[in-house]
Amino acid sequence: MARSRGTARCEQGLAAPLSTSAPRAVYARPMIEREFPEGFLWGAATSAYQVEGAWNEDGRGESIWDRFSHTPGRVLHGDTGDVACDHYHRMKSDVALMKELGLKAYRFSISWPRVLPEGRGAANERGLDFYDRLVDELGAAGIVANATLNHWDLPQALEDRGGWPNRDCAKWFADYAQVAFKRLGDRVPMWATHNEPFVTAIGYGGADFAPGRSDAAAAYRAVHVLNLAHGEAVRAFRAGGSRGPYAGKIGIVLDLHDFVPATDSRDDELACRRALDNAQNVFLHPILLGSYPESLMEWLGPMAPEIRQGDLELASSPIDFLGMNYYFTFSVRYAHRGGHLRLSQGFAGESGLGETAMGWGINPRGFPASLARVSALSKGLPIYITENGCAMRDECDASGFVEDRGRVHYLRLHLLELHRAIRSGVNARGYFVWSLMDNFEWASGYEPRFGIVRVEFKTQARTPKLSARWYSGVIAANAVPE
Repeated sequence: MARSRGTARCEQGLAAPLSTSAPRAVYARPMIEREFPEGFLWGAATSAYQVEGAWNEDGRGESIWDRFSHTPGRVLHGDTGDVACDHYHRMKSDVALMKELGLKAYRFSISWPRVLPEGRGAANERGLDFYDRLVDELGAAGIVANATLNHWDLPQALEDRGGWPNRDCAKWFADYAQVAFKRLGDRVPMWATHNEPFVTAIGYGGADFAPGRSDAAAAYRAVHVLNLAHGEAVRAFRAGGSRGPYAGKIGIVLDLHDFVPATDSRDDELACRRALDNAQNVFLHPILLGSYPESLMEWLGPMAPEIRQGDLELASSPIDFLGMNYYFTFSVRYAHRGGHLRLSQGFAGESGLGETAMGWGINPRGFPASLARVSALSKGLPIYITENGCAMRDECDASGFVEDRGRVHYLRLHLLELHRAIRSGVNARGYFVWSLMDNFEWASGYEPRFGIVRVEFKTQARTPKLSARWYSGVIAANAVPE
């Protein structure tokens, strides 16, 4: 029977329970399945500013994304994260939905300004209580808690003191991390210091992300301070304060896309190397190797950050795992007028796979290429795929259901490539789909929908999409259909 696609009626849809449509029937038990290692961790991810809402409730302070989104012209349609998915008030039912989907783990971020409204000083007990309840609810549901300390929402009070380009921010971050560790460390087995610190840094070098500065030198100072803050937090975690070392693991989450030269010319190959060093190796190398990419630092000249004695030893404090976010592959070519890096880049999609609603070319084959490169660099360190997913042009029927076969196809192709990478020796231990639910997509507002669960933002109704039911089958089988 044909489904109605009237968008006006979508806003009235209520979330039908999964039990009304068996996930394994969607999964359909194919002739060939690619089974993942025993104990492989299947989850979904969100971040605080994108889902929580309650931006000025219960003592929460202002973040740089509050200030940015409230500034006219910064975010598409003037959208803000003031309400988002209202997860702050709907957390318990959201965790129940995670359990119904069969998730083994949930990756979320802690809002620094909710815990420390001024970024430092006295903790906000009401903010900490929310994360207490969330972690306890996850534990009761049998879902592993995976907490990220910094998913871009620096307290505005600290931005007013210079933000991430200010070296003091590393110590402020460590103090905040210690507050979180002491309150939640006995129940959170997985911690990440930063999520995609590259995006945090470019908020100082361009106007598209908070705080919206346009100072390239400040962006590179921010890169270095983010690395120092990471090291400070890792050391604080190892020390454990008065409670002794925590039983959990700590790492960092980086956006580790693939980069390929547009041609085999020497200029394009060197431009591709600069792009990779600039976006990834400024974090990977200090953290894993204790050094910055020398050729990039020379290229940057006076824009390169000041590195003091002991900085690199701090940044390379040993971690337990590496989180990897993969969405796309870039094709890079030399461009004389291509900014200070003298390059241009665009999405390199595989033929016939098209692009996502964000205009990102779909390239599953770049996934194992990036995994292999990162695995070699990290010398077998456990890797978790902490984000992978896509925004699609979802259309719902009258009940709010989305038959998002394009998203299912995207996820299946990437999981097959992940499986092949594991068989080739990559030490990948888990996979988190981005995202659990449609949410505030930063400067793009609410227009892109990444969720496997549809959110009707007017009513806050949640409806699992076809992709959620398919993913539930993958988790139950610990295998992906060929």
